[in-house]
Amino acid sequence: MINTCKHCRMQYYDLKLGYCCPFCKDIDKMRYEQIRAYLKHYPHSNAMQVAEALDISTYTVLKYVDEGALDFGRGEFEQI
Repeated sequence: MINTCKHCRMQYYDLKLGYCCPFCKDIDKMRYEQIRAYLKHYPHSNAMQVAEALDISTYTVLKYVDEGALDFGRGEFEQI
């Protein structure tokens, strides 16, 4: 299956649906860990607050929600 990396927009081949190429896996993991750490300190934050605090786009935060890495729970994000 041909996928497009969400970070560098490079097309790559993978057997399963992927969201980032092998070269950007570290970037993806780092951003995810930053978001998780922020949400542990500020659990009632919304996507816009997380994005502003971490200097990333709101789209990036919401992309993790769409991917299933983060989920809303009672008005806040939760890890699933």
